[in-house]
Amino acid sequence: MMPPDHNMADAEQGCGRRLRNAREAAGLSIEDVATRLRMPVRVVESLEAEDWNRLGAPVYVRGQLRSYSRLLGLSTATMQAVVGVAPVEPVALVPRTYVPRMRIVAEQFAKRLVYAVITVAIALPVWLATRPHLATQGAASASLDMPVVSTAGQPGAPAVARPRQPVPLVASMAPVAQRAGSATAALELRLVDDSWVEITGRDGQVIEHSLLRAGNTRSFVVGDVGGMVFGNAAAVELRLNGARQDLAPLLRANVARFTVSSDGSLVPAGR
Repeated sequence: MMPPDHNMADAEQGCGRRLRNAREAAGLSIEDVATRLRMPVRVVESLEAEDWNRLGAPVYVRGQLRSYSRLLGLSTATMQAVVGVAPVEPVALVPRTYVPRMRIVAEQFAKRLVYAVITVAIALPVWLATRPHLATQGAASASLDMPVVSTAGQPGAPAVARPRQPVPLVASMAPVAQRAGSATAALELRLVDDSWVEITGRDGQVIEHSLLRAGNTRSFVVGDVGGMVFGNAAAVELRLNGARQDLAPLLRANVARFTVSSDGSLVPAGR
């Protein structure tokens, strides 16, 4: 009788059993693995017991399984094929309706034309109504500004005081100083491996909700971002104005969930 094929027997082993055997062969305890991966002990135990219901959505299972397999030197592709968790399908992007540039220019011109017509319709009656009054006021001012001939040197003529010329009031035309705009901070994502990403704005609307592949990058303005969630945080590099941010304080089972303040600081969700 031929001896049993150990490679085939190992291939028939479950995902959890492979993880446990590899961990024991490496001389690591469950607590050691949890510490190195920054995972709760219950997550490590659930992976070895193949209790996927305790780990949440499939995207979390795949991310946690990938991290555990890499720690033990196992093939992540083989482990994910054994576990049988369906891959996350990217969100179907629906293209918006294309608007020709000439149409946009025509709409802008029409808006400006309407604004100009409304301005003329309001200003013209006001100008016509105040024109006679301004003409009368100008004639009176001209009569007051006529020079007075002094008769002080003539004998028997009374002294007449020359009226003081009015000092014109000139409105200041100095421009109002403009405040310099503050520099706009930028957040940049760079994927070193596949990860599910969700970005929400400050109004609660979803900006992006998809599975990003390794090598993808995304950039956002800090003022537009309210919160972020990374399904596989180990695969995401987050930079603020070029400076890499530490996601370790934000991790829970390799999932980073946090809010972004107006100055760009990261706060764990729920605080």
